[in-house]
Amino acid sequence: MNLTNFRFETDSDGIATATWDMPGRSMNVITPELMGELDQIIDKVAGDEAIKGCVITSGKESFSGGADLTMLQGLRDLFVKLAKEKGEQVAMQSFFDESRKLSLLYRKLETCGKPFAAAIHGICLGGAFELSLACQYRVVSDDASTRVGLPEIKVGLFPGAGGTQRVSRLMQTGDALQMMFKGEQIKALPARNTGLVHAVVPRDQLVANAKEWLKANPQAKAPWDDPKFKLPSNKLYSPAGMQIWPPANAIYRRETNDNYPAARAILSAVYEGLQLPIDLALKVESRYFAKILRTKEAASMIRSLFVSMQELNKGARRPADVPPSRLKKVGVVGAGFMGAGIAYVTAQAGLEVVLVDRDQEAADKGKAYSHKLVSDQIMKGRAKTADRDALLGRINATADYAALKGCDLVVEAVFEDPKVKAEVIAKVEAAIGPKAIFGSNTSTLPITGLAEHSGRPKNFIGIHFFSPVEKMLLVEIIMAKKTGKKALAMALDFVRAIKKTPIVVNDTRGFYANRCVGNYIREGHLMLMEGVPPAMIEQAGKQAGMPVGPLSLNDEVAVDLAYKVLKATKAQLGEGAVDRAQEKLLAEMVETHGRLGRKNKKGFYDYPEAGPKRLWPGLADLVATHLDPESVDMQELKHRLLVTQALEAARTYEEGVVTDPREADVGSIIGFGFAPYSGGTLSYIDNMGAAAFVKLCEALAKKHGERFKPNKQLKRMAKMGESYYGTAKKAA
Repeated sequence: MNLTNFRFETDSDGIATATWDMPGRSMNVITPELMGELDQIIDKVAGDEAIKGCVITSGKESFSGGADLTMLQGLRDLFVKLAKEKGEQVAMQSFFDESRKLSLLYRKLETCGKPFAAAIHGICLGGAFELSLACQYRVVSDDASTRVGLPEIKVGLFPGAGGTQRVSRLMQTGDALQMMFKGEQIKALPARNTGLVHAVVPRDQLVANAKEWLKANPQAKAPWDDPKFKLPSNKLYSPAGMQIWPPANAIYRRETNDNYPAARAILSAVYEGLQLPIDLALKVESRYFAKILRTKEAASMIRSLFVSMQELNKGARRPADVPPSRLKKVGVVGAGFMGAGIAYVTAQAGLEVVLVDRDQEAADKGKAYSHKLVSDQIMKGRAKTADRDALLGRINATADYAALKGCDLVVEAVFEDPKVKAEVIAKVEAAIGPKAIFGSNTSTLPITGLAEHSGRPKNFIGIHFFSPVEKMLLVEIIMAKKTGKKALAMALDFVRAIKKTPIVVNDTRGFYANRCVGNYIREGHLMLMEGVPPAMIEQAGKQAGMPVGPLSLNDEVAVDLAYKVLKATKAQLGEGAVDRAQEKLLAEMVETHGRLGRKNKKGFYDYPEAGPKRLWPGLADLVATHLDPESVDMQELKHRLLVTQALEAARTYEEGVVTDPREADVGSIIGFGFAPYSGGTLSYIDNMGAAAFVKLCEALAKKHGERFKPNKQLKRMAKMGESYYGTAKKAA
């Protein structure tokens, strides 16, 4: 055998071990070359009488993260090429055959006549877990890092190498569907208890345990290859089986609003597959997989949430000529909610933190936030007391700015007031060294204006975190007019160290994310003032693909904050910069009724102590007109809520605030939840086509006002038949 990605050896008992260890990679992934080598191993095991069975294990810290999704992108490109050269029928057959190769390879392993066992430590996800499901035995380590799962739904796909059929034959159907819908990673013991794996042992016993099982079960077959096999939830058309599917369909609709073709394909593949023998079931799965792989949703999600995210996380925007930063000590000034969160994620990354506030009590309160977060992890079994002690030991809470001496980077997270920030900048710069970088965490204040208070503008940069810091993945890096490459490089190195995803934007009021999401909230406000029932507004947001409706989102970020931003915008840019209807609504909410949002349990929703939140009945009294729900076009509401965000993204791109479509898309999904199925704000436009998007904008502008008027660049793109990614690709 000619193996590069595996080490293969056979012991004296005739048990082979194939150790998956791809050179030059930190993680094993499934590639065409890997598939070819696995095929050789299967032939060797099956054809050599001296070999009784084979263990597949990993030579790395984790088993595998699954397939290299760029391989699937290549399949789409091949289809387009063949369709042009040989016609769609030939292209489709080739596409189906190619997309099914991994499924057929796993079935070959499963039926080769010799048993295989998977010995798993660390993460084993996607196509790698489907490989283990094709093995007759699966043993996992009891280490906390060990996880198995099928997360394909998160990038617009579904398990297409046998996953839908094998999981639904191992678990109760409802549990199998839920697992694949959620795409969650499952720990070792729950995986064993649900039948996904057979045993959990210490890491150093993994391979030995697998070998013992193989020696004891030389004739082992997969359960579904036994003629007496029965489905865990009985036959589909049985009383037990029919209790599953009506609620499964309802849950699918509720959770996806029919925006995710892959989720529907999971339902169909499992429903049809469970009525068939395994080989026919796998063919059904493959047909659905080929169909989903060609959808614009899958293409967009793979590009934004896998390819682009990887590129940004690896430093796509980092200046190549600046040496890597060796961050050791980071200062955080302002120990409020945001500052405390920044201190926590920084300490969690193993960096030393100096947390400064106006007095010791405030600083200690900020540090206590880290104590609470780690304590919650301990209660859930995800951390140990020693982890908490170590993390807290890295945080020095103090009121003394002099403690910032020796910091490589200082992040300021004080109150959103230019005067307050100016005072903090002066105090910090008096304490830190000349080479230290100053990062301002602000959501709306232009960084260039703040940098005017700095004596070292080249070392001044915006680092905008999203709330809550410990959960939100996105960080906006904002370039002021005089920000230098060293500051940008260190900011990106810092974001990478704390395992967040950065986007780099140029300075403007509200930057990128807040400009887009601010439009979403404003549109909800204006709909309300038009007389649209608030429940319909909220439902339209969720049906469009947003995580929550615009009114609910405003409650989360605070209604009074939205009012403050509006007043500040009006003061700076004049009356014409704000919408009077929105101003009237927010003034009524905040000044008249004291409804500030979730923080005081009174906003667009009421938040009772017991029970779920509910829309505030008093909203009806704030509106002069009440539209008949039957007269409201739900599709138009959805368009308005998405178009207003995508159009603002297009404006920021034209203005040079965002300069890379990847950052616009990734930032919109992980920053404010813009319809993930679309691939992001600019992908939403590209998928619709610039001409169709401009036509939609013009129709909305005619009916609802100038805010929907398309910008010049969009009109030009529509006329020239251009797209954001097509133009960016040419420029590169």
